[in-house]
Amino acid sequence: MLVQLLVSLALGALAGWIAGKIMKSSHGLIMNIILGLVGGLIGGWLGGLLGIGGGWVSGLILAVVGACILIWVARLISGKK
Repeated sequence: MLVQLLVSLALGALAGWIAGKIMKSSHGLIMNIILGLVGGLIGGWLGGLLGIGGGWVSGLILAVVGACILIWVARLISGKK
């Protein structure tokens, strides 16, 4: 259980960092973890709708996509580029 939590946090941080680089957004480590974890939820939901998922690589990709969507939506709401 603890190992799974640590792996999820590590993948979330990695996904948030990758999304930040893709979207040219700078956030701290904590925000990257949050973006990656929430992005993982969004990406997992979208992946479920599309029938994609099942492994840690696809989970990481979906988390990155979800985090990119979060950054994009945040930019829409805040009006920042």
